[in-house]
Amino acid sequence: MRSDGILGAGGVGGGGSDQNRATSAVESRRRWLKRRETWLVLLGVALHAVYMLSIFDIYFKTPIVHGMDPVPPRFSPHPPAKRLILLISDGLRADKFYEPDVDGNYRAPFLRNIIKNQGRWGVSHARPPTESRPGHVAIIAGFYEDPSAVTKGWKANPVEFDSVFNQSRHTFAYGSPDIIPIFCSALPHSTWNSYPHEYEDFATDASFLDEWSFDQFESLLNRSHHDPKLKQLLHQDKLVFFLHLLGCDSNGHAHRPYSSIYLNNVKVVDKIAERVYHLLEDYYRDNRTSYIFTADHGMSDKGSHGDGHPTNTDTPLVAWGAGIKYPRPATGHSHSDSVTSFVDKHAHDMPTPYDWGLNRVERVDVNQADIAPLMSTLLGLPCPVNSVGNLPLGYMKLNEAEEVEAVLANTKQILNQLLRKSHIKMSNSLFFKPFKPLVDHSSSLSQIDELISAKRYEAAMKLAVDLRNLSLEGLHYFQTYDWLMLMTVITLGYTGWMIVLALHVLQCYSSLSGDLSRKGHLSVQKKDSRKVYLSGCLLMAILTVLNLVEHSPPLYHAYIGMTVFLWTQIFSEYRLIRGLWIYLRERKAGYFVKLLFAAAVAVVIVELLVHSFTERKLYTWFFLIAGFVSSILLHISIPWRSGVPVFVCISCWFLSVFTLMPAEIPDNNNLVVISGAIIIVISLAAKWLDTHAEGNKFWQSITFHESRKPMWSKLYFIQIVLVGVSSVMVSLSTEHRTQNQELNSSHQFINWLVAGSSMVLPLFSGNGILSRLSSIFLGFAPPFLLLSIGYEAVFYSALAVVLMAWILFENASHYSSKAKDSSPSEQNTEEHVTIGSEERYLQLSDVRIPLIFMVLFNVAFFGTGNFASIASFEISSVYRFITIFSPFLMAALLIFKLFIPFMLVICAFSAITKLVRVPRLGCYFLVILFSDIMTIHFFFLVKNTGSWMEIGNSISHFGIVSAQVVFVLLLFALTNLYTRTIRVKPLSTSPSLKTL
Repeated sequence: MRSDGILGAGGVGGGGSDQNRATSAVESRRRWLKRRETWLVLLGVALHAVYMLSIFDIYFKTPIVHGMDPVPPRFSPHPPAKRLILLISDGLRADKFYEPDVDGNYRAPFLRNIIKNQGRWGVSHARPPTESRPGHVAIIAGFYEDPSAVTKGWKANPVEFDSVFNQSRHTFAYGSPDIIPIFCSALPHSTWNSYPHEYEDFATDASFLDEWSFDQFESLLNRSHHDPKLKQLLHQDKLVFFLHLLGCDSNGHAHRPYSSIYLNNVKVVDKIAERVYHLLEDYYRDNRTSYIFTADHGMSDKGSHGDGHPTNTDTPLVAWGAGIKYPRPATGHSHSDSVTSFVDKHAHDMPTPYDWGLNRVERVDVNQADIAPLMSTLLGLPCPVNSVGNLPLGYMKLNEAEEVEAVLANTKQILNQLLRKSHIKMSNSLFFKPFKPLVDHSSSLSQIDELISAKRYEAAMKLAVDLRNLSLEGLHYFQTYDWLMLMTVITLGYTGWMIVLALHVLQCYSSLSGDLSRKGHLSVQKKDSRKVYLSGCLLMAILTVLNLVEHSPPLYHAYIGMTVFLWTQIFSEYRLIRGLWIYLRERKAGYFVKLLFAAAVAVVIVELLVHSFTERKLYTWFFLIAGFVSSILLHISIPWRSGVPVFVCISCWFLSVFTLMPAEIPDNNNLVVISGAIIIVISLAAKWLDTHAEGNKFWQSITFHESRKPMWSKLYFIQIVLVGVSSVMVSLSTEHRTQNQELNSSHQFINWLVAGSSMVLPLFSGNGILSRLSSIFLGFAPPFLLLSIGYEAVFYSALAVVLMAWILFENASHYSSKAKDSSPSEQNTEEHVTIGSEERYLQLSDVRIPLIFMVLFNVAFFGTGNFASIASFEISSVYRFITIFSPFLMAALLIFKLFIPFMLVICAFSAITKLVRVPRLGCYFLVILFSDIMTIHFFFLVKNTGSWMEIGNSISHFGIVSAQVVFVLLLFALTNLYTRTIRVKPLSTSPSLKTL
């Protein structure tokens, strides 16, 4: 017979050599294989660690550059305003601000009067992540959140940037300690104050925080009457007053945005705006003050924000005072006079909602970053040098010449950023590619100046706006300048790594290497290999020199060096690749059909796993289909009536229910107690099968024992008792803690004792597959029950039953294949040894084992949520072990709870590799290979825009699959303590069987 190796038929080389030489050769090969695989694992760890960092060089590189000269607008004789007051109501939704209450009264009567009689209004469109820091950065600095701030959780400045406050003569700012210091802590020409963090109490009405900010501002003006220096400062030009009003945000989080407290806070904010206006007008009496009222983000109905939903991105904008146009009648549906597209990517230019009562007043919408150049231009200041906002002329009261000059200054400021980025990139690049549309930007600027001199303002405006739009495109071009190179290098690196793994598996764990050796396709030519390595070293040296000349970051050297090294390794195996190509050309069409079918199934499963990270319900469909298909296959392969197909089908369908349940696990102690009873029933059934089915030739592989010891039955009984005790303690501990608000010390001691001792007992259980896995299942049940709060305790049993179904499926498949191969020659071929006396070559059909393992491994991860969900990190899970706050111990217990299902899956996987006699490390490398297909997929799905949750999840998904090379290996090493002594008896090929 010809054995179906992983890529096809292969046989066993003829023997006859001396026994000692054969033994020596096997030992030598084993040592070589151990060294090679140790090197391969270390390479994989290093590669994934380095490539994981690449996303920060690609997706999260700061757009901020320094070294540009500010460009002030050319106004004559003076700018429109001497001072500007900026009021930002944190978390204020546009609809809640503009719409009336249930009685038909509007919540902001003062600002509504401003809209109708004194100023301009619209909706300011925020870009996700709709958080407080990004919103304030957009408003005050004019650019959207520096994506490198992801490394600091959007809390601090990773790179210093310019702002309206920086350009001002002096800034006075009062408000939240989370916002004010971002802009003022390092600003010498500022006066600021913030309240203590303790003031932010979600249990109270937070509108008093807004009153605090106003009181500070009022106190400033009052002090000036007794402080000549302060009064002199307050009467200078280019001043900015900033009041941060946090009340709506805090009340929205605590009480939701439709609550009376939140809606009343809108009235408080309006009243503060009115008091600020009258206070300043009475103080200065010169009509040279501009007022801007807006919000950093909105608030969802659930009391959260961060994503791109309109309730989060749509914020109010009201402007009035010096330099601001008066209201105009609405003339159409367009709400913008200068913005070509809005950053929140929603449908716009929709009619103003009728209940707002503002349909007849012209509305001018802006992007949030447009507010910064608006404020700068009003004060005659240069726009912040990092701003990407477009000046919204629909708000400004300027003559035609001043409008062109203001837009030109805005354009030059954005163009200067592009020129600076271009200069930096050109000075460090040997093969620089300029942004072609702006190669001749100087002539465009000259043409604009000529048109202004000729007073052809309309033509000059059009050229300036076009130049500004091209400059913004150029900024994106240079921001992503290295993307193609880096993404190509990283993709080639992952691809090369997967090819190295595939070649290793083919060479060491399939019959291919032996086939090619016998046919003379693997003749050793060391000189050719040396040429390949020499060429690889030469290429690496050239690329290193190029990177040094271009002053590339150190990690660029690592990315490129790792990729070149991997492909050098691949080309050094060119004899194997050439032999593989010859081997494939000799195959028949039927073989390629099998290969393509296996590849298609693998691709479908890998894609299922990729999409399951965002849609857990896919597992439900998978297990519904898998239960049906596997039961049909078992019915065909088992030539007698058996309950195994039905058991496998029901097991899969039972597990499919859990991925439909919410990730937020509700407390249900009764369900946890019932789960203990379910665990005991399952273990008793396994014990009965282990005892009564040993003589059956179908079951003997999983019920085999070298010997039976009386202590094993006693051990089994002790484990069942411990499960029962843990179930009782779940009820007692929770009841006592609920009634007395503390954990009883005796309960705590018993819980720790039961959980700790139960995990040691499986080490002394029987070494048959069924008995050892049942003991492991019972051993981890007590700690899992004691750490459970709801339905996840039932999930533990459901997962264990499916793992048993997988073992039965593999047992049936292996039995049927053995039954077909009845001749002695066929049996010898099938049992050909590769590494040890109990392992055979991998076959094409064995690919199902790592694929099924990956599905179950991910189900163990997502079956009751995921690592970032409330379910997985519900702190009450640890209250039966500890209630006094101890972050490290609590975190360790929570992580251990997550690891327990993984332990079950890997123990079952190890048992199956022993059952079907395939090398576990060979399957491990296939798992990593398939995982890295997912890694490449997630690499391209990383996001640097969107909500903080979307960005964080995209990073974590990429990180999870990247870390599997280490994570899975560590769990293999840990579970090896439990599975290394498992013994399997070879299946008999005798056709005489008992019906089960």
